[in-house]
Amino acid sequence: MTTPFSSLSRQDAMKLLLEGITADLADYQQLLGLIEQQFEAAIRHQSARLGEIADAIGAAVPLLEARRAQRLELATRLTGPNPAMTQVFALLRPEPRAKLEADWRQLEVLVRTAKELGKRNAELLAEQFTIMQRVLHGDDQTYEPA
Repeated sequence: MTTPFSSLSRQDAMKLLLEGITADLADYQQLLGLIEQQFEAAIRHQSARLGEIADAIGAAVPLLEARRAQRLELATRLTGPNPAMTQVFALLRPEPRAKLEADWRQLEVLVRTAKELGKRNAELLAEQFTIMQRVLHGDDQTYEPA
């Protein structure tokens, strides 16, 4: 199967992969900032601001996903089927390998943090929605016998 990266030299494939990780580090930092802003806006019940932030997050996530897919294709180009980043690390000399390993660990932490904070925000927003529904429509079980 031919991929858009099949014709790249191994050096160019590695360069693109490294550039993608560097870009993801910056973009995940921005995403974490947006997720924190979303939390603050939710606490303050700033619905217009929540919409703006949701749009920004909605624009950021597909870019991050596209880079993840690109990284997988590039790693496959560099190491063969079923690539792993440890295989990619092994292709580098010690100094660039150490930097890539550190960047990769940092990226993994950022991704996990974004998922955890996104889940926290989703739970907060769902709880706020549930409370608002009770306020607007009443709690069906408020006066029912136990």
